[in-house]
Amino acid sequence: MTSTWSPQSWRSLPALHIPDDYPDAAALSAAEAEIAGLPPLVFAGEARRLTTALGKVAKGEAFLLQGGDCAESFKEFSADNIRDTFRLILQMAAVLTFAGGKPVVKVGRIAGQFGKPRSSPIETIDGVTLPSYRGDNINGMDFTSEARIPDPQRLVKAYHQSSATLNLLRAFANGGYADLYNIHKWTLGFISDSPQGERYRHLAEKISETLSFMSAIGITSETAQEIRQVDFFTSHEALLLNYEQALTRVDSTSGDWYDTSAHMLWIGERTRQLDGAHVHYMKGIKNPIGVKCGPTMEPDDLKRLIDALNPEAIPGRLTLIGRFGSEKVGERLPALMKATREHGVPVVWSIDPMHGNVIKANNGYKTRPFDRILSEVRSFIDVAAAEGVHPGGMHLEMTGQNVTECLGGARALSEDELSHRYHTHCDPRLNADQALELSFLVAERLHGLKDQLTKAA
Repeated sequence: MTSTWSPQSWRSLPALHIPDDYPDAAALSAAEAEIAGLPPLVFAGEARRLTTALGKVAKGEAFLLQGGDCAESFKEFSADNIRDTFRLILQMAAVLTFAGGKPVVKVGRIAGQFGKPRSSPIETIDGVTLPSYRGDNINGMDFTSEARIPDPQRLVKAYHQSSATLNLLRAFANGGYADLYNIHKWTLGFISDSPQGERYRHLAEKISETLSFMSAIGITSETAQEIRQVDFFTSHEALLLNYEQALTRVDSTSGDWYDTSAHMLWIGERTRQLDGAHVHYMKGIKNPIGVKCGPTMEPDDLKRLIDALNPEAIPGRLTLIGRFGSEKVGERLPALMKATREHGVPVVWSIDPMHGNVIKANNGYKTRPFDRILSEVRSFIDVAAAEGVHPGGMHLEMTGQNVTECLGGARALSEDELSHRYHTHCDPRLNADQALELSFLVAERLHGLKDQLTKAA
């Protein structure tokens, strides 16, 4: 591997869903060279720390919460939106930790999640056909021929937005905002009068009581860093390999290659070909990586991917992210989990209940019903328990904004309400109220599973 792999060796292999229609090849090369000369966004030591944390998830000692925007945008980039997503993940992690009694590894789909593979390269509206929108780091969302032309400078802009996002996230994670003593302050305004807001306040009061006891025996924010700070990691789909190549650097400590665009990268359902460019690229970097596993994945194919991507069987190196749909998860997931258990290579099993549950509402909006999302997560937990596998985590498309994109939830969002605040640049996201509700319901399921295992023991 070390003698045949280089950051650019993927270019000799089939590379699906990477745009090849840039009108100016020289401008694209110049943008790639500019990014290659910029500082790393993350550091190898941080990526190794995430691998260690995910190793605990693989052993059943922790839970992975991975979430954020379907696709980040230039238009909605703001400190408030970053803060709200970070705060929502903190809230959800507090719920899951308190119920499950295990630490939660917090990974955002943020600071790099721009490009999206599309099912069709073109789209037609009112008889006009144009190239599909493929993410703000490739082309524009406006339905005009000019906006849909791939622009290399968008890659550079995405780098700088990611850098600014990471700076703010690090400040939030380490500057006191994430202090558990601030748990009552994390409630987002628009959920404060919702059922989830009330449940969260009740949980916060319990945690505050625990903190008061700990303070009485001398454990405070000043004496315990774990109370004052959190580890927060970033991730995105490694779709545009030219961008990833430009940010692939040798770690001076270990001599290994790391992709410094994010702590964790994943391969999508459409680009996980064993002989393809994306799998080849991921073989050579030492970051923790993920693979989306859909209903077409066969057990033998999965085992071959595991062997290719984690030949040294490193715990935390590989996360398998199921995305089946609520109607297929019970049918397709058991054989895959059984295969990984029998194969013996440590993996993290996580569930993406979003991508397999997209429907079109009667009014034409693409949406996702909350009950289908919840059903897939519950089935994931039940299948894992039946197969003797740790249900390691959730991978969600969600936002801290008060959007109306997914149907249902405690507030029973209806089809008529979808148009009120449908802001996504790609796929529908859970809003903060729905995401927090999901975390409570999943926490209850995990707590019940823990009780079952305790009684069985």
